[in-house]
Amino acid sequence: MKTVGLSMKNPYLRLARPKQWTKNGFVLAGLLFARQAYHPPAVLSALVAFVAFCALSSATYAANDALDVEEDREHPTKRFRPVASGEIKPRAALTFAAMLAAIGLGLCFAIGPVVGLSAVAYLLLQAFYTLVLKHLVILDVMAISAGFVIRALAGVAAVHSPVSPWLIVCTGLLTLFLGFSKRRHELAVLGEDAGGHRRNLEDYSVEMLDQMMNIMLAATIIAYSMYTFFVYKSEAENYMMATIPFVIYGVFRYMLLVHRAGGGNPDTLLLRDRPLQITLLLWLVVVFLVLYVQ
Repeated sequence: MKTVGLSMKNPYLRLARPKQWTKNGFVLAGLLFARQAYHPPAVLSALVAFVAFCALSSATYAANDALDVEEDREHPTKRFRPVASGEIKPRAALTFAAMLAAIGLGLCFAIGPVVGLSAVAYLLLQAFYTLVLKHLVILDVMAISAGFVIRALAGVAAVHSPVSPWLIVCTGLLTLFLGFSKRRHELAVLGEDAGGHRRNLEDYSVEMLDQMMNIMLAATIIAYSMYTFFVYKSEAENYMMATIPFVIYGVFRYMLLVHRAGGGNPDTLLLRDRPLQITLLLWLVVVFLVLYVQ
């Protein structure tokens, strides 16, 4: 196996898909909302958990690329991935995946048993998704959403904070919206050949996915708004409602980008769109002011 360097020209770094690591930001939600951002041990645990889930998610990407190599070679964009293009052999990719999984699991169990068990649950879910769920319509997106919920729960466990049902609901609804938008993008890119690349895409249509996205969009906004109303009841905390406009604009902006010019790739929209980045930053600033500056 080649030495893994830091340049994006290195096929192993591209195999790890660092652009996807933003998804693991859900791990840090527990630190922020548990009001432990000023507590060094909690910050350290949350950051280690974040790094661990970056390793775990990269392990699943590498394993998926090795197992789906033949399908990826027929895909208009995935054929350029390191395994599909022949830069990395499937067996080497699986070895790399096993190494990353071992690192991620080791870090999670070092934080605590609950975080470690969350990591195991995440890997088992990803394995089941790769082998079975990704071929089942609707359940494939629900599995993607469950992966994000596990990330958020692991982050809460890392800082030893009680689990809020609102965290599960809001994370689940938002990531269902993101998952359906990803399927819509795949249909837009693959067109009539979509079913040939993944069987369950034959059961989706752009119109149906638009309806599903609209439902999840509305549910996400309502759930988040209720969260700000019912959880933060003191006079100072009532200002948490000021974050609602940022959430509304952010999800609407995301939907605009998904629909624009046939659909942008949902996986990298946050990395490329400045208005989305500014909205996220402003949301974080207001949340921090409400929770930490009394």
